[in-house]
Parts: sequence; C-alpha cells; structure tokens
Amino acid sequence: MAEARTMFIVMRKDLVKVLNWPLGSIVSQGSHAAVAAIHKFREDERVKAYLSDVDNMHKVVLETKNEASLLKVADSLKQQDIPHYLWVEQPENMSTCLATVPVMRSDLGDALKKCSLLR
Repeated sequence: MAEARTMFIVMRKDLVKVLNWPLGSIVSQGSHAAVAAIHKFREDERVKAYLSDVDNMHKVVLETKNEASLLKVADSLKQQDIPHYLWVEQPENMSTCLATVPVMRSDLGDALKKCSLLR
C-alpha cells in the first residue's frame, strides 16, 4: 500500500490541563489551523493532491507541552521546509496549534519527533 499524504495538527496540551479550555474550543483551534493551512497553501501540489480525494484524507493530531514547545515545533518545521500554519488565537494573541500541509510521513524527518499523539 502506498504511503498516504497526511496533515499533522499539533495542539498545546496545557490548553486543557492547565488553562482548562473546553473540548469544543480545542477542536475549534485545530480546525482553524487546518483550514488556514489548506487555504494559505492551496496552490501547493501536495494540497491539490490531498483535496482531489476527500474521501481518503488522513490527519494525525499530536500534542506538545505548551506555547514555547509549539513554537519550537514550528521552527523545526520551518528548518525542514515543511509549510505549515501557526494558529494565533485573537484577541489573546496566543499561539494555540499548528497544521502542516499534507505531507508524506517520510518527508517529516525529525520535525515532530518530540510530539506524541494527543490524549
């Protein structure tokens, strides 16, 4: 079976555990980041391929500890030349999550190595 393009969404764990955000707000943040990434990079061939088969989309939701660690993940993705969108919630001006363009896992390198599945 061929490797599937996957969109990776990285959420801050402290939004739930420390700041006590409700689940609906957390889901909204990830949704904002995913839609923004698709829109911003809509001309990217990886995005076009992903959108051409909506019945077989793959997403993985990961977690990182806090805002500082999320910004490190964003920097790591930038260093690996992986387009992504860092969602900054307003009016709080707080980075809450990010979403990558749909990529092959093999293209990620170690950009997300410190992230684990969101629990």
